[in-house]
Amino acid sequence: MRLRVSASLTGAQLGTLPIWLLVVLGVVALAEVVLDVVALVDLYRRPVTQVTFGIKWVWVILIILINLIGSILYLAIGRQRPPATPDTTRAADRRPDTAGIADALYGPRDDTKEQ
Repeated sequence: MRLRVSASLTGAQLGTLPIWLLVVLGVVALAEVVLDVVALVDLYRRPVTQVTFGIKWVWVILIILINLIGSILYLAIGRQRPPATPDTTRAADRRPDTAGIADALYGPRDDTKEQ
């Protein structure tokens, strides 16, 4: 009794594929690697409080084992925004000085009198 082992794509078999399919496979492989690296670097830099479920190692496993889908899942739902800081300034305090802006853009006016 002989066992037949199916061979994966070898160099000769790979050469028989159409060129457009090889280009598509190359683009998908490059996109997968780039997304994996971006997701892992973002996960490394992000504090635990800003990661969904608060467990980084679970996201590392998902990103590495599920490849393209794991990276997309992390980038879509795995990150949380940092808490917003309250704006304590009033609207009246934020009003710009229009004379100062005009002077900065166009220079001081010639018709102003020195006091």
